[in-house]
Amino acid sequence: MLQKPRGTRDFLPDEMEARRTIEWRMREVARCWGYREVCTPEFENLELFTMRSGEGIVEEMYIFEDKGGRKLALRPEITAAVIRMFINEAKVAPKPLRWCYFADCFRYERPQKGRYRQFWQFGVELIGADTARADAEVIMLAADMLNATGIAYDLKVGHLSFMKNLLKDLEYSAQRRMMAHLDKKDFDGLKNTLESMNKADLCNSLIALVNCRDLAEAFEISGPVPEKERINQTIEILDAAGIEYSLNFGIARGLDYYTGMVFEGFAQNLGAENQILGGGAYRLAHLFGGDDVASCGFALGFDRVMVSLGEKIHRKDTVVAVVCTNECRNHALEVARIFRRAGIRSEMDLMGRGLGAQIAHASKSADFAVVIGQRETESGNVTLKNLHTGEQKTLDPESAIAEVVSHGARR
Repeated sequence: MLQKPRGTRDFLPDEMEARRTIEWRMREVARCWGYREVCTPEFENLELFTMRSGEGIVEEMYIFEDKGGRKLALRPEITAAVIRMFINEAKVAPKPLRWCYFADCFRYERPQKGRYRQFWQFGVELIGADTARADAEVIMLAADMLNATGIAYDLKVGHLSFMKNLLKDLEYSAQRRMMAHLDKKDFDGLKNTLESMNKADLCNSLIALVNCRDLAEAFEISGPVPEKERINQTIEILDAAGIEYSLNFGIARGLDYYTGMVFEGFAQNLGAENQILGGGAYRLAHLFGGDDVASCGFALGFDRVMVSLGEKIHRKDTVVAVVCTNECRNHALEVARIFRRAGIRSEMDLMGRGLGAQIAHASKSADFAVVIGQRETESGNVTLKNLHTGEQKTLDPESAIAEVVSHGARR
């Protein structure tokens, strides 16, 4: 028997309904902030991703050649593709552009809970605004989106200027090594590497910065920072908006990608793989042949959000089973159509069961039975039976619909 590929999943109806519920909540938040959805191809030219992330990413990607010998890759992330689309299709559009997307990505890595080879991201990109207000807007949007899911999370906000200021005298390759140590909180490795470079004096400052949670103290540790006013403005906006966050100047990933403000979100009830969101201010357009345009955005790991929510999300429609005698089937079809037009999930028997067997089957999955017999067909009414309580009423279709809708609102 054929099995699904490793690192992928099948989603049955209950799980898909839960996923669509959370996806819809995220979409509504993005819409209310003015972010409009875009879509890019599932595969792109391989160069698009290696230009941004380097050749090292090749080991994590699904790569293939088309019949013309062109090297293509299933997208491992979407930001690069969105910026490529901006350059191709919208570089003269009025700025800023507020774009969002929900799509699947692919990475060839060891599968584990919350980490899959096919996974979904909800992302946001704000293109063409280079201000503290733009940085703050993206963080506030991320917080609103996480709040809408109902997840318990911690939001951490930092800025790379402090760390870049401490590392400014090191070569790029050395900076990357420092960042790797700091990202893993490998302070022994950090100390040994700095000593080998005769830069041991940096160790205490870097460790102090990683552990610092106070803005004024961070300025003291790093020395003069050109972006000081913008950083202060961003924090003031977040505080005025009542955003719950903590400062973290040890966010070390993406030194060669992000340019300033960075932030991360972590689920409170997950283990080691608990990061659910990451983002910040960046500049990519010039790498792909466009102008140097400021951007800010984030990607939210949808699958980890769902793992964190677990059994908390149950989107269950109120289900109506329209049951009938065989001679009243045409009228029952019309009644079912009336319920469906009202937005009520309505099902009919397809197996030729008798009336009693239809009701017995409906009781396994439906909330109400709408019974249509000769009497109902002649009167234009329906018999509405609550399959949970056994109570039944004879009502006109509009009143029956109102009863079902009221039941759904009380669930």
